[in-house]
Amino acid sequence: MTATYTFDVFSSLDGYGGAGGNWTGYWGKQGPELLAHRLKQYEEEQRMVIGARTYRLFAQMLAASTEEDDVRDAWVTRMRNLPATVVSSTLRAPIDWPDATVVPGDAVEVVAALKEESEVPLRSHGSLAMNRALMAAGLVDRVQVTLFPVITGKSGLAPLFQGAPDFDLELLEHRTLDGHIQELVYRPTLHV
Repeated sequence: MTATYTFDVFSSLDGYGGAGGNWTGYWGKQGPELLAHRLKQYEEEQRMVIGARTYRLFAQMLAASTEEDDVRDAWVTRMRNLPATVVSSTLRAPIDWPDATVVPGDAVEVVAALKEESEVPLRSHGSLAMNRALMAAGLVDRVQVTLFPVITGKSGLAPLFQGAPDFDLELLEHRTLDGHIQELVYRPTLHV
């Protein structure tokens, strides 16, 4: 049985995964419904898959955060405590992430093997470059985009799909959270 792989990402309407300037986490648009929904999604047994850059960003954010910061929301804490595979040729174990295994090598090869071996679904939050490569290789089963009602044209950081191939998307699920945040789940296929 092949494990399902979900690429889970936050986005502004104009396709950025974050923003500089005076934007806060979630672009300041989160509400209780979004946070409860995220926690429910991460309560399920699954294995996280992240790249070295995303691991370093999470580690930096957590080290600089306080208990009141959104980086310590319950779902983030749960995500961090799930079993994780960190794909990296530069990191060496041990790393500051509970139950994480650092696996060197090409992400496409690592995730292809994980999909065959894992008894639980696989999920990645962020890791944009890695997930673009996995999508191009046909290894991403679901793209879950949480779309926040903002345009960050001047301050947008991390364009989600810049440099990715073209994809057709089949809508599998959709919901509105807190009356203004859209969650869209798609099945991607390379456009030919």
